[in-house]
Amino acid sequence: MTRAWTADLGDGTYRNPVLNADWPDPDVIRVGDDYYLTASSFGRAPGLPVLHSRDLVNWRIVGHALDRLEPAAAFGVPRHDGGVWAPALRHHHNRFWIFWGDPDTGIFQVNAEDVRGPWTRPHLLKAGRGLIDPCPLWDADGSAYLVHAWARSRAGVNNRLTGHRMSSDGTELLDAGRVIIDADTLPGWFTLEGPKAYRRDGWFWILAPAGGVESGWQGAFRSRDFFGPYEERVVLEQGGTAVNGPHQGAWVDTPSGEDWFLHFQARGAYGRVVHLQPMRWAADGWPVLGDGGQPVAVHAKPKGEEQPVEAPATDDDFPGGRFGRQWTWTANPRPGWTTAHGGDGLHLACSRTTGSHDLRTVPAVLVQRLPAESCTVTVELTLRPGTPGARAGLAVLGDAYAWIGLEQSAHGIRLVHRFAESAATAERDAAHPRPAPDGRALLRIEITPDARCRFTADTGGGPQASGPVFTARPWRWLGAQLGLFATAPPGRSPAGTAAFDAFRITS
Repeated sequence: MTRAWTADLGDGTYRNPVLNADWPDPDVIRVGDDYYLTASSFGRAPGLPVLHSRDLVNWRIVGHALDRLEPAAAFGVPRHDGGVWAPALRHHHNRFWIFWGDPDTGIFQVNAEDVRGPWTRPHLLKAGRGLIDPCPLWDADGSAYLVHAWARSRAGVNNRLTGHRMSSDGTELLDAGRVIIDADTLPGWFTLEGPKAYRRDGWFWILAPAGGVESGWQGAFRSRDFFGPYEERVVLEQGGTAVNGPHQGAWVDTPSGEDWFLHFQARGAYGRVVHLQPMRWAADGWPVLGDGGQPVAVHAKPKGEEQPVEAPATDDDFPGGRFGRQWTWTANPRPGWTTAHGGDGLHLACSRTTGSHDLRTVPAVLVQRLPAESCTVTVELTLRPGTPGARAGLAVLGDAYAWIGLEQSAHGIRLVHRFAESAATAERDAAHPRPAPDGRALLRIEITPDARCRFTADTGGGPQASGPVFTARPWRWLGAQLGLFATAPPGRSPAGTAAFDAFRITS
């Protein structure tokens, strides 16, 4: 198998990013010899992905902690900038805990004995708009705390962190909360967010980024008391490197006593990719990240047993009609979107969705991340006859999108290639439709640097390039997504089905 990207260089070193895909706002913990990571999933379902590693470099997806978003009715349609923001993952009293903020609803919590589940149903810990980026802290004396940030878009304020006392079982807050760090009082600091709370050597530590995701920095705050006052320091910034705005992440130690820090870098259509930085503690007690406070590009791996080279899965044969953990829906799923069967291939019903002419509003779209700056995506598609207007295809989705696939017309099935600009309310043809008499096509997207996408299709006469190059665009907080879909216009006649098989992403 030719992976689109691997971070392990095979010689005892690794290259950044260790996760070269959209894993925003990562948080990481170690339990024994195992590391676990979760990340923001916004309005996609299932949400709260869980990744596993034995060396912080090679990762695999092992599950999701959130089957459906709540309130369920609100996420029956795509809400690309809502849902799960900046989760915190912890292990306490032999249970795994994830806290996150939904900026429109409040702070939620789920927990499980096994990281692979089952997880509890979401518990609303604090209701309110603009409550984001929560992180719990259980102290050795039995005290429990919670810190969170604010989203100006919902609350009208930001650049401050609020702290609470919390019950030890994580089910309620014990006070009204108070601001423990007001970055408006710190010269030069703005958009302070994403706090992660820790204890070390008698200090309460909060590691939190500021300055915005595109060009900010990582800060460290310490106090002898959880509620402050805190002193601050910038501990990681771009400096002379190409890593813009090293942002929100997590400190984790290793069984051998090393310290490491994982954080994201915003890379436009490719989303927020994850970097791994060495971390040490200076003589004055402050952490030093990367190479003297700047990100590293290549570095020796964490000490430990050599692990197999691995990266999160991308390819899928859809055995039995099931899809792998790398896929999510753009809204809470409904029965009947897929069909189980005895062979390989994903069978999607052509869903009759109001507004199906705009894929940004269709809930029954199965998506996964762009896994590398350059890669080639292929999938086999068969459209089974149904109502005129039924269509299915392979898409690059974002604020603007493009897709190539098959459509049922009154005169048979044809290959189509369409796109929609950011502000457009309707699609346009990117190429002239052409017949696909067998109702089959091998679809391909070649992605090159700067997220430039070239579409190709083979309907039986050999591959042919289609339309001009399309430049992928992110959604507001998400990177661009690869999508599989099948839709049909409203009506009573059989809508049809689409079969996808042999999905591959190669370098």
